[in-house]
Amino acid sequence: MNKVELVGRLTKDPIVNFTNGGSSITKFGLAVDRRFKREGEPTADFINIVVFGKTGEFVEKWFHKGDPIAITGRIQTGSYTKQDGTKVYTTDVIAETAEFV
Repeated sequence: MNKVELVGRLTKDPIVNFTNGGSSITKFGLAVDRRFKREGEPTADFINIVVFGKTGEFVEKWFHKGDPIAITGRIQTGSYTKQDGTKVYTTDVIAETAEFV
């Protein structure tokens, strides 16, 4: 089962784009504090979130940089080739729900 539940704060305002078919795609970063903190290591993980449709439009309307949010979704990996020929691997959380915290 591929299920992710995260609570964190937005690292930037959500960005909404629309496909040619009119569907919306909302993207933003989420800072999730680590439970155990070690000296000299990061205290948070920064995770890319992608939300489709009305849920994404809800996030864009009601959430802004620094706001806390709860996300439920799944992890999705992918890759693409840059113009210079290098391959880039991606990991995103595809959010299915977004809630106020």
